[in-house]
Amino acid sequence: MGLRAEMHEHALDNLKYIRSTMESTTAFTAVPGYGMLLVGLSALLASWLSMGAKTNEAWLAIWTAEGMAAILLGFIAMIWKANQSGVSLFSNPARRFGLGFAPPLLAGAALTAAAARSNHYVEIPGLWLLLYGAGVITGGVSSVRVVPLMGLGFMALGAVALFAPAECNAICLAAGFGVLHIGFGAWIARKHGG
Repeated sequence: MGLRAEMHEHALDNLKYIRSTMESTTAFTAVPGYGMLLVGLSALLASWLSMGAKTNEAWLAIWTAEGMAAILLGFIAMIWKANQSGVSLFSNPARRFGLGFAPPLLAGAALTAAAARSNHYVEIPGLWLLLYGAGVITGGVSSVRVVPLMGLGFMALGAVALFAPAECNAICLAAGFGVLHIGFGAWIARKHGG
């Protein structure tokens, strides 16, 4: 291999390194503001529907369906925004977002099952809000600056739900999964391209 070929190879290695370094410092910008608006509206609907639940199991079924719908809506909106903005969902920032966001949600699912089995339904809203907030913060560290702030809002409402009278749980769920999603979703949509 000649000197020219070695220089060319070295230059390519440097470019790969620079690209990798730049990608690792880039914020994950495919957090979907409009998707968060839809998730917030669906949570307000679930709040309204759950007020008519006759049993704890029916209440949990409504909110479980809402959680699945919210994950689906959020994921579809994220794919749409990523495609619109040319952001790869397989980039380092996207992977860091997912790896930070998913574990608290999985912990929440396990704790929900354990709480329901033990008939501790009153703690579930606080757990959901706290763990979702933790996921938003840890995932949001690799996103735009406002995302971790939203997570703090969820965690604050989770603490209120855990220690306030049980009658406050419905308000905390609506305020968190409904109002916070709508407010921050509108902000992200306006300031960060949808």
